[in-house]
Amino acid sequence: MSIWTELSGIDYRHAYVETGDVTTRALQAGPEDGEHVVFLHGTTGHLEAFVRNIPAHAEAGYRCHAIDMLGHGYTGKPDRPGEIPAYVDHLMAYLDAVGAERAHLVGESLGGWVGSWAASEYPDRVSSLQLLCMGGTKINPAVMERLKTSTRAAAMEPEISYTRDRLALLWAEWDEDLGEELTQVRYEIYHHPEFQENLHNLLALQEVEARERNLLRPDRMARIKSPTLVVWGNKNPLGDVPEAEAIAAAIPGARLEIFTECGHWPQHEKASLYNPLSLAFLAESSSAG
Repeated sequence: MSIWTELSGIDYRHAYVETGDVTTRALQAGPEDGEHVVFLHGTTGHLEAFVRNIPAHAEAGYRCHAIDMLGHGYTGKPDRPGEIPAYVDHLMAYLDAVGAERAHLVGESLGGWVGSWAASEYPDRVSSLQLLCMGGTKINPAVMERLKTSTRAAAMEPEISYTRDRLALLWAEWDEDLGEELTQVRYEIYHHPEFQENLHNLLALQEVEARERNLLRPDRMARIKSPTLVVWGNKNPLGDVPEAEAIAAAIPGARLEIFTECGHWPQHEKASLYNPLSLAFLAESSSAG
């Protein structure tokens, strides 16, 4: 199994889209007249985090977009701190560029943080919200330091083992099918000179002062009106189940699903559970809208 074989059954486009002052890398698939679903990855991640989800959603008739967020992957890297309003502005610019007045947002970790902020600021543009092990509701210096240390080592050390360790940090069990290929993809991204020069901006939210002013507080989450699905792994190394319960309680009408034997990437680690759950939720959200 490889990324290529995961995508082999669908017609997709590996695109570079002009969004404001940056060029954005995207994987686009599904009928152009389908409802838009945008997939947003985590801190220092990239669009391949959703390679096991795009085919199922495209085949179900959704217009899918997995993007490298601002400064990430092969998207442009302006020299400014990666704070949540900047990510949201970039997301809105992408929606404008592809002609999407509204979209369902699927955000993993940082992506969920960005999606939640977008839903609270632009309710008319967010059809529904899926939060997969979302970050941004807590300040945990130990977790933040772990992310900074492991990511810097993966990006700055020449040995690929550091990149493999950074990826393995996210999963409850190593992915024998795609683990090595995703490590290679991430290694190439992390060792690009522009990525290394911009790394301090991508890790800005791992500093207490910046995180404090970007924190997803209960009053902001209470403003979210979009149908919301919270998905969490019971072995998420970056946040325990009570954090997910608090998120679901703070967002009006949110539904919570806990995946067992699952870490920080439920959409990838448990794709066979996640994909039908997501598609059912999208169908319910579409009919309700």
